[in-house]
Amino acid sequence: MIIAGVIWRVWFSGSSGGMPGPGGHRMGMHGGGSATLVHAGTATQANVPVYLSSPGTVVPNASVTVTSRVDGQLDKVYFTEGQKVTAGQLLAQIDDRTYQATLQQYEGALTQNKALLTSARLTLARYRKLYAEDSLSRQDLESQMATVGQYTGAIQEDEAQINSAKINISYSRITAPVSGRVGLRLVDPGNMVTASSTALVTITQMQPAAVTFSVPQSNIPQLVKTLHHGEALPATAFDQNDSTVLAQGEVRFMSNEIDTSTGSVELKAMFPNTDEALFANQFVNLRLQTEVLNNATVIPAEALQISSDGSFVFVINADNTVTRRSVTPGPAYGSDQQAILSGVTPGERLVTEGIDRLTTGAKVSVVDSSEARAAAGAPSDKERSQAKN
Repeated sequence: MIIAGVIWRVWFSGSSGGMPGPGGHRMGMHGGGSATLVHAGTATQANVPVYLSSPGTVVPNASVTVTSRVDGQLDKVYFTEGQKVTAGQLLAQIDDRTYQATLQQYEGALTQNKALLTSARLTLARYRKLYAEDSLSRQDLESQMATVGQYTGAIQEDEAQINSAKINISYSRITAPVSGRVGLRLVDPGNMVTASSTALVTITQMQPAAVTFSVPQSNIPQLVKTLHHGEALPATAFDQNDSTVLAQGEVRFMSNEIDTSTGSVELKAMFPNTDEALFANQFVNLRLQTEVLNNATVIPAEALQISSDGSFVFVINADNTVTRRSVTPGPAYGSDQQAILSGVTPGERLVTEGIDRLTTGAKVSVVDSSEARAAAGAPSDKERSQAKN
């Protein structure tokens, strides 16, 4: 076996040249030793979306801290922590017995003043008759008229106080101001609460949810031409590792001023968040589609090379020679392709592997992966599979 291996290597080295492989090693030549073995890919066309990425923070559509609007003892709580509630749903009850008693007091005063007003009006009617008969002074008549006005005003005051008492009673029933999900209960039943100062619970509305983020001011022109025409920019929210898609939404708002301290402008993206994958204050990576390059030239990413004088590719000519050509790269397309703005036309073949020692005019021979490994002395996929068995 050792002798056969030595003979094979001597024969291979005598009949083959070399080509660059991983790490700068020569992979071998094909045929008579003049053509370098390479891998190739073809330039195609595709509609390539252009993306802009930025970190962002999830903010709720609404976040409301629920407080009591009247003073009193917290009697009952009708929600469970973490529960979803709808606007108007009863959350808690304040002991309203004091307010009920006040209401009854005002209603009693109203009844009394109505009776006094009725009596005053009857007296005024008699005074008018007596005054017409010149049996009563004008002063007494005017005094009785004032009494009627006094009781009329008292009734209006009673009615206002009754309305106020009824409002306080309604305020003792604490309801959800917005739909959303409640957080932790901050006060237990039995405690005294003070109007507008004692927080009972916070309701966070996350459907829809928003993500605020900033982009450099250099990106403003490409955003303005879409947003200022009333159109939306598609946006995708990824997790903090930028690996999992959390939500799909759109950007419709851009701030009307630039933050001079950072040279950036703030934007807001909205997401339906029907599955509630986004949480308030969550950090996400946002990617928004700013435009689409229609019928753009797309090449395999491995074909694009970068040097000190710019980006370039090796184009395979019809006679199987290669030409080094400068290109203008565009955005990445998918995980393994690259858009090219200039320098390559669809249909051209490009070298994707074996580029290391190529120069313009070099002869190449395009092979598949198994041939290239065999030429380099590496086992093929089939041989590796058999070896494992």
